[in-house]
Amino acid sequence: MKKRCDWAGTDPDYIRYHDTEWGVPVHDDNKLFEFILLEGAQAGLSWLTILKKREHYRSVFDNFNPEKIACYNDRKISRLLADPGIIRNRKKVESAIANARAFLKIKEKFGTFDAFIWEQAGGKPVRNSWQTVSEIPAETPVSRTMSRNLKQHGFTFMGPVICYAFMQATGMVNDHVVSCYRHHQIPPK
Repeated sequence: MKKRCDWAGTDPDYIRYHDTEWGVPVHDDNKLFEFILLEGAQAGLSWLTILKKREHYRSVFDNFNPEKIACYNDRKISRLLADPGIIRNRKKVESAIANARAFLKIKEKFGTFDAFIWEQAGGKPVRNSWQTVSEIPAETPVSRTMSRNLKQHGFTFMGPVICYAFMQATGMVNDHVVSCYRHHQIPPK
């Protein structure tokens, strides 16, 4: 049996996410935006809750297309807030729209969101060497700086803890514990 990070538990969705996505470097703008939207929706909730709703989010949020989401109006917001398949929090839904607009402005200014966000994280993945999950910080100086910079560009629901979770999810940091089989499998890109 493969040794995994303790947080992966026994839920098949969580195990699949742990084994195939978490900590793998992402350089695709749309995938990065998907994680931004989902991390904002997750604030205050478990990631497993969001993971189980991800396919529905893809459906109702136009496959995380920032150009479409940036144009959402009050009618679309009302439909989203009535949809039990997502987190029905007005601030989180409005944040997704604001973040889509900010995301597009960054792409326009820097060429790609990927170039901008990876520069915030130092330009290359960091492989940490945590022995236990309890050692992993909730935020770091880098995530605090990233949060501040994203907010200056118009992002909301992107505090330092959310930014660090985003960094973990998108492989800017590899926080698999050293005993986890994925720790050394994920190559830095």
